[in-house]
Amino acid sequence: MEEIKPRIYAVKTTIGQERATADMLHAKARSKGIKELISIVVPHGLKGYVFVEVAGDQTVVERLRSGIKHAKGVVEREVNLKEIEPFITPGAPPIRVGVGDLVEITMGPFKGSRAKVIRVDEQKEEVTIELVESTVPIPVTVKVDAIKVIEKKE
Repeated sequence: MEEIKPRIYAVKTTIGQERATADMLHAKARSKGIKELISIVVPHGLKGYVFVEVAGDQTVVERLRSGIKHAKGVVEREVNLKEIEPFITPGAPPIRVGVGDLVEITMGPFKGSRAKVIRVDEQKEEVTIELVESTVPIPVTVKVDAIKVIEKKE
């Protein structure tokens, strides 16, 4: 029996719908009994693409993708693992910010302002903060990399 080498293909998706597309691809493979699907990778830092690993060729990915709303197409050539390695290897650990921490905003229109963290959304890597110097508390949502912790809440 001939051993089939796994191959990786990039599927173009609607930007912001990468996770939903991956879920739909997985659901279709299960419901249609497509056994060639090995894995689906939704890279954190890359928008508009998911990577599909199959035991077969591009036709398997095309069959899987057909009829899925946000799957726009398959990139013509096979993707080398070295090309996607930066997207699948863990990066630096995220900054740990907690509710009640005092932070300084490092970019954007409120740059240099101090604020207190009122909510943390780890999945979106966002924090909601209230400006300290403001007379009326205004909640502002910013990315975690747009702030630096000045003082941790005890």
